[in-house]
Amino acid sequence: MCGFKFRRQHPIGPYIVDFYCHKAQLAIEIDGGQHNQDRQLLYDERRTAYIEEQGIKVLRFWNHDVLRETETVLEVIRQVLID
Repeated sequence: MCGFKFRRQHPIGPYIVDFYCHKAQLAIEIDGGQHNQDRQLLYDERRTAYIEEQGIKVLRFWNHDVLRETETVLEVIRQVLID
């Protein structure tokens, strides 16, 4: 995408992100419904904070948005990559 390469299931410290682009320092997480539960929300907040402390931007998308609004999701990612 836009000349950037992504790795799937890439480890960052104690976590594994869904997609990672080293050149852009960008992690992308695709979340299912279980991520809307209180305990999981807290875990995700800590996880995101840790990753961002490493100098990596985190984008989170819901599964259903990726499947139903694919072009919109891709456009958000493109904008982050070119900025």
